Amino acid sequence: MDTNIFQTHQKNHASDEAFAYCAAITSAHYENFPVASLFLPEEKRPYIQAIYAFARIADDFADELKRPAEDRLRDLNEWEEKLRLCYLDSAEHPVFIALNETVKRNNIPIEPLQNLLTAFKKDVTQNRYETFDDLLGYCSCSANPIGRLVLMIFGHRDERLFSLSDNICTALQLTNFWQDVAVDVQKDRLYIPIEDMTQFGYPVEKWKTGVPDENFKRLMKFQVDRTRKLFYLGAELPSLVEKELQLELKLIWFGGMSVLKRLEKIQYDVFHRRPALKWNHKLQILSRAMLTGDLARPRKRKKAWDLT
Repeated sequence: MDTNIFQTHQKNHASDEAFAYCAAITSAHYENFPVASLFLPEEKRPYIQAIYAFARIADDFADELKRPAEDRLRDLNEWEEKLRLCYLDSAEHPVFIALNETVKRNNIPIEPLQNLLTAFKKDVTQNRYETFDDLLGYCSCSANPIGRLVLMIFGHRDERLFSLSDNICTALQLTNFWQDVAVDVQKDRLYIPIEDMTQFGYPVEKWKTGVPDENFKRLMKFQVDRTRKLFYLGAELPSLVEKELQLELKLIWFGGMSVLKRLEKIQYDVFHRRPALKWNHKLQILSRAMLTGDLARPRKRKKAWDLT
């Protein structure tokens, strides 16, 4: 066999195995919101799975709470070095072999991926946020790059679309924070801004002991309301992107809105019940996503989508 043909065959085999590795990581993790779902074009799905696997492993490094912070930061720094080498065509780890092909084929800059690692490092070094603006700064690294990366994979690089995507991704990140308040107590990570807790008379001590009193419920209603506004600020996005991406974005949008509704239905008592989406909720989300046109122009009722 010709040497060049043999090397190409080896490279393609390694690439196929690397993408399969990323797909396995993606399918192994439960998410309230779809990740590279079957509604995406088959040829695009592996690229999104590669990005998800890259982020998932880094997130796991940050969340290994039994290990010293310096060890977790070292792992994240080594992961970042692998990312740098990936952009120099020196990838060896299967995630970075898949990521190398992903960034080349889609002309993806390194910055969004580095921003994700910045957020994971912050998870190791910072467990309180004084203001909502501080929290938004975290979301700009932890969530917004994902939306921008997905848009780039589908050929979109318009700043207006990026801005709309940022609103949705930030809203999704905040929604995860609100539904995981009790989970984060165990990690001593508090994502509710301290200034808001002070405003609503809910001290950190009560959060630590899981007291869902009336002040907490008012505090959480405030957070849910401001998060819903962000979803609406990004609602135009699905109607402006490629048709192949529209359904996925609607699923994500309705999924986030549905979790907010679940939070309301349990009266914000996240200490005793996590508002995960069940199969009937997901069927409702799928139905609405398939039947809805422009999310920014809901039915005549003023807050139609709030009923999700």
